[in-house]
Amino acid sequence: MKPRCLVLAGALALVLSGCSPSSSGAPEKNLDDPAKKDIAMRLVSSAENSTLDWEAQYGYIEDIGDGRGYTAGIIGFCSGTGDLLEVVTRYTEARPGNALERFLPALRGVLGTDSHEGLGDAFTGAWAKAASDPVFRRAQDEERDHAYFGPALVRALDDGLSALGQFIYYDAYVMHGYADAKGTVGFRTIRAGAVEAAAPPSRGGDEEEYLNAFLDARVEAIRREPSHSDTSRVETAQRVFVREGRLQLETPLAWKVYGESFRIDEE
Repeated sequence: MKPRCLVLAGALALVLSGCSPSSSGAPEKNLDDPAKKDIAMRLVSSAENSTLDWEAQYGYIEDIGDGRGYTAGIIGFCSGTGDLLEVVTRYTEARPGNALERFLPALRGVLGTDSHEGLGDAFTGAWAKAASDPVFRRAQDEERDHAYFGPALVRALDDGLSALGQFIYYDAYVMHGYADAKGTVGFRTIRAGAVEAAAPPSRGGDEEEYLNAFLDARVEAIRREPSHSDTSRVETAQRVFVREGRLQLETPLAWKVYGESFRIDEE
């Protein structure tokens, strides 16, 4: 399940302006830098939607057979886990009477299941059509930042991680959610396993060693989930960046995920 998480509002404003310079001589930037955040979104989209064009995914929706009902939007909000409901709730608060509002009771009814009851083609069609509305797109952006990007960034900054580590945390939040649920292993458990194996930089540890420990724990989590078995999202993507020492997500970035090759040449 991808539970709704609380964001420490002030923490998102943290900017490590006093960071030591990167190998290029430029000051380090966090993942909330617009260019870095766009890279993070393209990296996630390569795994979630097999494309770097994440901004074309607001209208995406399908049941991928993972037991979470419909998967939709820019990071794969799910009808069975509640974050898709949160998107529609946000949209309705901002634009009452929208075409998705009538599905709110059905979305509440399918929480914790993969059921399509009360949804079906009428819902998926309305979702896809709503993607042309900037208010709907903003609702997705806000839920992404509230439940995934923001909490991941706060936790990563607290652990002393660079932009790469911040992205690795964010991607884990997107795929696994924060807490464990039936049949899943959440970010909290993955991080606990990593901390047992290696100290994060905030505790005096080496960042690359710690990130490898985190990725080891994540691979184990993926293999324990019935709906996830392919670990290329880690092994031929994020592990590659760690091995190459791209702690600032320096471009060019080249990786493979689920058998497909991707590349980002410039920020």
